[in-house]
Amino acid sequence: MDPADFYTGIVAELYGPLKSFSQDPEPYAAFIQQTGMPALELGCGDGDPLPELRRRGLEVEGVDSSADMLERLRRRADEQGIPTTVFHQRMEALDLPRRYRAIFLAGPTFTLLPDDATALAALRGIRAHLAEGGIALVPLFTPEPTPAAQIGRVRTATAPDSAELRVPVVAEQRDEAARTQTTLLRYERHHGSDSSVVERPWVLHWYTRDGFEELATAAGLAVTAVTDQHGKSAPSSATAVHFRLQAAA
Repeated sequence: MDPADFYTGIVAELYGPLKSFSQDPEPYAAFIQQTGMPALELGCGDGDPLPELRRRGLEVEGVDSSADMLERLRRRADEQGIPTTVFHQRMEALDLPRRYRAIFLAGPTFTLLPDDATALAALRGIRAHLAEGGIALVPLFTPEPTPAAQIGRVRTATAPDSAELRVPVVAEQRDEAARTQTTLLRYERHHGSDSSVVERPWVLHWYTRDGFEELATAAGLAVTAVTDQHGKSAPSSATAVHFRLQAAA
């Protein structure tokens, strides 16, 4: 399936109840306050941390490829009385009506882009939407293979209507040359005699540090810093880093 369509239908429904953690809004609030507004969150999903940033009075908009996830975000924001502006677009095909002082991803969502060509298109879109002097923050990580003992292990949760939600890892393939890891997940929803079951491949595509910098350069962006999540310089051995990018001179 098209990777941009992964978070739709039952997957979008199960995402919130089954996710293991929520993004801390603090580092993104600090980034926006340091860099300036307006700001744009790429891959905002169902709303961590966008509504909280808006609640703090920050001028932040969002964009995501999943209409289902955006609907969940809008519903959540409406329930909290938080006005939000979000756009249904793919990260690699951005065409928004304004430019931004700060563009960021809350977590390593960039690794959901399936290959270098798609990543380059996304970086060119970021470059086109940066205001003069603006900065983009792109977290990246190299995924670890799922341990063999966890293949088949089931995560469970209960939906608001008491339905049983289940997600096991069915299988996994890793291609070091292509820098991709494809995990086949089965999403299950059981409520009385009604059941829904869908299997979907979750593709992660990672980057070497030099390789990502080459893509950024090709997109007209300059790397100004490579840090850890706390803003300190990241060692070359780090498997999770934050790239700061600006328009190249």
